[in-house]
Amino acid sequence: MLNNVLTKEQLKSYFLHDPRVESIANLLKNDATARVQITGTCGSSRAFIVSSVFEKSGLIQVFVLNDKEEAAYFHNDLEQLTGSEKVFFFPSSYRSPYTPEKTDNANVLHRAEVLNAINTRTTPFVIVTYPEAMSEKVVTQAHLSENTLSVSKGEKLSTEFINELLIEYGFEKVEFVSEPGQFAVRGGIVDVFSYSNEYPYRIELWGDTVESIRTFDAGDQLSLQNMQKVTIIPD
Repeated sequence: MLNNVLTKEQLKSYFLHDPRVESIANLLKNDATARVQITGTCGSSRAFIVSSVFEKSGLIQVFVLNDKEEAAYFHNDLEQLTGSEKVFFFPSSYRSPYTPEKTDNANVLHRAEVLNAINTRTTPFVIVTYPEAMSEKVVTQAHLSENTLSVSKGEKLSTEFINELLIEYGFEKVEFVSEPGQFAVRGGIVDVFSYSNEYPYRIELWGDTVESIRTFDAGDQLSLQNMQKVTIIPD
């Protein structure tokens, strides 16, 4: 008995080379106001189509699903196909629509990641969201830029300047960072948990020069990835 089950890579290749996907990608590239209606899809086929169109068109794309649950499922499917670094989830910042005074730090972080991508990225990406999240106001691009600290390896900075600026931005100074909005200073090392990244940054200075920047796990303090430049965004 033959096994007719296709792998994920085979399915991706099938959709990527489908002439209908090619025509949609070309239409979107040539006409920003084009309207496309796709019917007859089921399961994860929408994500395969979107992933293929995104790869062929090279355009920034925004998808608005009916509600948070549907958006989360679609985001997960698309992330598996396209890569987490190219797909962003834009949720409402509130824990519940009935408690607007209670924000969820994880959701605020996701929203800040999207705004930072819009403000700084030069490569295409995908945003997945839903009406409740889109109806919530966001800061202007100018205000975001004014309240963003960019730090590059080799840059001239002092721990005193970073300390004062982070306090001005509303960051909480703690002994060890554990959640977004916190920072810690130990000698020439500054740990800061920006709202624009899933993991905190560790900035090491030699005198007044940034010697290294890396992300690290707040739980076990182990380094994760070396960075050349990072942006630090407050709540």
